[in-house]
Amino acid sequence: VQLQASGGGLVQAGGSLRLSCAASGMLFRIATMEWYRQAPGEQRELVGSITSGEGTNYADSVKGRFTISRDNVRRRVYLQLNSLQPEDTAVYYCYTYYGSRQYWGQGTEVTVSS
Repeated sequence: VQLQASGGGLVQAGGSLRLSCAASGMLFRIATMEWYRQAPGEQRELVGSITSGEGTNYADSVKGRFTISRDNVRRRVYLQLNSLQPEDTAVYYCYTYYGSRQYWGQGTEVTVSS
C-alpha cells in the first residue's frame, strides 16, 4: 500500500487549498480514509475521516471549513480546506488502516500567513 499526498502550499488567511491523496496497492473503495495534521511542536491530530459509504466526521476545529471527499475510480481522497487560518499551518497526512496495518502518506505542508 502506498499513499501519496499533494496539494499543500502557502496561502493567505481566508484562502483555500485542496489536498489530494492517491492510493495504490489496496482495494481503495472499501477503506476508511483519514486526514491528520501535525503543527510545529505539536502532536499529530485527526482532521477528519471518510468511510467506504462516504460518511464523514471532522474535528471540531475544522467543522464547516474543511470537507473530505473521495473518488473511488481515481483512488483518491481529497481534503478541501476553506477559510484557512494561521492555526491551520501544519503538515497534513493521509492515513488508512488496511489489512491490519497502518499506512501513512508522506505529508504535504500547508502554511497559512496572516
